[in-house]
Amino acid sequence: MRPSPSVLHALRIHPVKSMAGCTPERALVEPWGLAGDRRWTLIDGTGKVVTQRQRPRLALARAESRPDGGIRLYAPGLEPLTVLEPWTAPEPPTVAGEPEPGGTGTVVVDVFGTKVEAVPAGSDAHEWASTYLGVEVRLVHLDAPASRRPVDPQFARPGETVSFADGFPLLVTTLGSLDALNSLIASGDHADEGPLPMDRFRPNLVVAGTAPWAEDGWRRVAVGEVAFRVAKPCGRCVVTTTDQRTAERGKEPLHTLGTYRRLDGRLIFGQNLVPESTGTLRVGDPFTVLD
Repeated sequence: MRPSPSVLHALRIHPVKSMAGCTPERALVEPWGLAGDRRWTLIDGTGKVVTQRQRPRLALARAESRPDGGIRLYAPGLEPLTVLEPWTAPEPPTVAGEPEPGGTGTVVVDVFGTKVEAVPAGSDAHEWASTYLGVEVRLVHLDAPASRRPVDPQFARPGETVSFADGFPLLVTTLGSLDALNSLIASGDHADEGPLPMDRFRPNLVVAGTAPWAEDGWRRVAVGEVAFRVAKPCGRCVVTTTDQRTAERGKEPLHTLGTYRRLDGRLIFGQNLVPESTGTLRVGDPFTVLD
């Protein structure tokens, strides 16, 4: 193990996929990602996930995890809503002459072509989210990520699973690479859009003290005592062009990444991680390149 002056600069958890999240000082690493990260998502009438790709306005909505496993939702123009974990929500009363409720049940969710079963939240959550977005959507919860959604088999080992994240349990980015990217943007055609903040890339772990693009050579890393396998570089999409404070879109960083950070047809920034162990991460923990 090589000593390193690098540290964990920030943690980010997004309880609902594509909504704004929170920046705790500590977080538990589970086999499928940070505890509470992307365990909920919105879906449309066909079961496909709804993200900032289609609805950039989701950037202005925010979700906070609750100690009881539920979440608290906030959005401009709406009263906050507390959503319980689906299996803890009270059953609706039985109406005379009608069958008794059959339990919460599950629905099939399409996560970019991968099908997984999830548990719908209550109707109040569906109504709240639909009102905010102006289209019919439902809020669902992945109650059993340990067994329901495998990591991309091209990069996974047997039994590795993931929540509603795009494809891998965690994403790590570095301040050094963001600084380098912003320098490139400043000298380019859309300099007025920079510098970009890290929230454009929606990472779980932000590392300080590494050289720009050092992550390209990582194979295994550790934060404190928790080890991770580096699965693959993260291909970036239109979400990165969405200002997370205004929901407006621009050209950057995709314009600049397309010139300087293209790999196998993908525009890359950050690295996808799979945990090799579990434990608690704390901001300020040492970051070490193991391999």
